[in-house]
Amino acid sequence: MRKALTNPAFQIGVGAIAGIIFGLIVGEWAANLEFIGDMFIRLIQMSIVPLVMASVIVATGSMTGAGTGRIAFRTFKWMLGFSLVAAVLAWVLCVLIQPGAGMVFDGELDSSLEAEADEALGWQETLLNFVSTNIFEAMSTATMVPIIIFSLLFGIALRMQITKTGDTRVLTFIDQVQQIVLTMIRLVMYIAPVGVFCLLAALAGDVGFSVVTTALKYLGTTLLGVLILFALFVVVVTMRTRLNPAKLPGKLGEQTAIAITTTSSAVTFPTVLKNTIEKVGVSQKIANFTLSVGLTMGSYGAVLNYMIVVMFLAQAGDISLSFGQIALGMGLAILLNMGTITVPGGFPVVAMFLATSLDLPFEAIGLLIAVDWFTGIFRTFLNVNGDTFVAMLVANADDEIDRDVYNGTKTVTAEEIDLDEYGDAMTRADQAD
Repeated sequence: MRKALTNPAFQIGVGAIAGIIFGLIVGEWAANLEFIGDMFIRLIQMSIVPLVMASVIVATGSMTGAGTGRIAFRTFKWMLGFSLVAAVLAWVLCVLIQPGAGMVFDGELDSSLEAEADEALGWQETLLNFVSTNIFEAMSTATMVPIIIFSLLFGIALRMQITKTGDTRVLTFIDQVQQIVLTMIRLVMYIAPVGVFCLLAALAGDVGFSVVTTALKYLGTTLLGVLILFALFVVVVTMRTRLNPAKLPGKLGEQTAIAITTTSSAVTFPTVLKNTIEKVGVSQKIANFTLSVGLTMGSYGAVLNYMIVVMFLAQAGDISLSFGQIALGMGLAILLNMGTITVPGGFPVVAMFLATSLDLPFEAIGLLIAVDWFTGIFRTFLNVNGDTFVAMLVANADDEIDRDVYNGTKTVTAEEIDLDEYGDAMTRADQAD
């Protein structure tokens, strides 16, 4: 009981429910609490630029030649392909369902936001604006795409310098900056229940009961997307491997149960690896590589959810996104999934990063944070099972699936794994969940 009471997700959930009830009871007076919620949002905002810069530089600067070859190509191909499908599916569902349309902040937003969104630039100018002539100016205005481009180039150049000289001091320093900013965010998240309470109290006092129906539409859209993607995985795997899909529930049941009860891909990873080898029949070699990569690149549920967040915030702010902005949203969702942009601190930081990158309103983020425990269940369910499906597809291409094991007529035993080897990947996987 004490463990449940100290769980951050539980505390945020209590704060969210209490905030909605309080806002519905007191009405417009709850707007007086909004500044506290805004302060919470600003505390997260101020960490975004240094965090993203450090994360991208460390991710690219740490790259080595390991993981190349045919297996790597097939793994990345399937993971990127399904990630793109997840992003497009999220956009389609949001256009059809309009999860954020129930609450509009016309009177509260900076009026320039919608005007800017309606000014669709030509593709040449859009691409030109991806590169800043002054990185410090981009940092001061939190213009995220030029910051990411600069950080990627800096990280690549840093990797080349390390290869040439063997000197890793700059990479170590930037890695320490990343860890310090992460600690800052952890400190800020201690007041998350209070911040969410104030945000949702003001929100409920302003828009009334529609805050509840909007939350349900957001969750429903996410769940529908997860189920469609899961069905697509099953269809593709069945068509490529010609294995009986009716046997899949028995293969995936244990890891699914752990995933939805812990909402953690990292905690589920040993079970996924064991079951993929011993129940599905994927070879140890393929499973080790594909599933370890999948910890950081196989977060298809996260890609789906992040793109829904982009569309939700735009709809909540009554902003029409241009095709370029939608494509950028999809690209950022996929980059977050790939681990190129590692955004520690959980969903609130991810939501703030996406809103900042696309000039979207922040007012509805408190509602998304409030129900993130549920979306975390949906994301983790798809993430862990999607990794097994990709391992099956990669193994099938090299005839590395033992069909006798899959059909239950043969038993194999997976090798013991050293979980310390996967420590960093597990941490990043939990951030995506």
